[in-house]
Amino acid sequence: MEIITTADGLAFLLRWIHFLAGITWIGVLYYFNFIQTPFFGTDLGGQAKGLMTRGLVPNALWWFRWGAMFTLLSGLSIIVIRLHQGVGFGDPYMTKILTGGLMGALMWFNVWFIIWPAQKIVIANAETVAGGGEANPAAAGAGARAGMASRTNTLFSIPMLFFMGAAKNLNWAFNGSNDVIFWLGVFVLVALIETNGLIGPGKPSQKMLTTVSGTIHAGLGVALLLYLWGLIIL
Repeated sequence: MEIITTADGLAFLLRWIHFLAGITWIGVLYYFNFIQTPFFGTDLGGQAKGLMTRGLVPNALWWFRWGAMFTLLSGLSIIVIRLHQGVGFGDPYMTKILTGGLMGALMWFNVWFIIWPAQKIVIANAETVAGGGEANPAAAGAGARAGMASRTNTLFSIPMLFFMGAAKNLNWAFNGSNDVIFWLGVFVLVALIETNGLIGPGKPSQKMLTTVSGTIHAGLGVALLLYLWGLIIL
């Protein structure tokens, strides 16, 4: 019964929930960005878009947003337990896990407060049009806004997963003490990426995020940049 009566056991259960919820969340995120969106851009996908928006997308978005919610809540709970066990914020483990956690928290915010509200407009418009009503002129803008936020989340997911894995498996990295300078650089870079995703679609700075390959390359670049920043500063 140690698994439910000890801090280590509870930490394991929370980590298990964190993995399950995170795989669900990121899996649906990648489905949207790597499969569904490119398919909608084809002739066949364009014909099926209205039907899929009314039938498949709402169900996928349910798993998407609640996967995000349980990932965040379980992650925060793990951090609280580690703090209770004496792992301080200056510990290399905490530095790496919180670097990934910062991006994960912004991804959660984008899901619940940018993507989901915008997609509700898109879904409602598809229902109205299917019923013979007038199209909502705001639907196209809402869809583009949701799409850019989703691509930003895809970018963030790559360095986020890198640092989540690094917390336990790169024990030799990030062992210095210049945490203030490190976090300043992290906050600036992450804030610039998040702002770029929220300023409205169609900006030149968002061009790389309009393609799957560009988004993946941007995510890999950010992961490498943050890793090198940590090696230099810490």
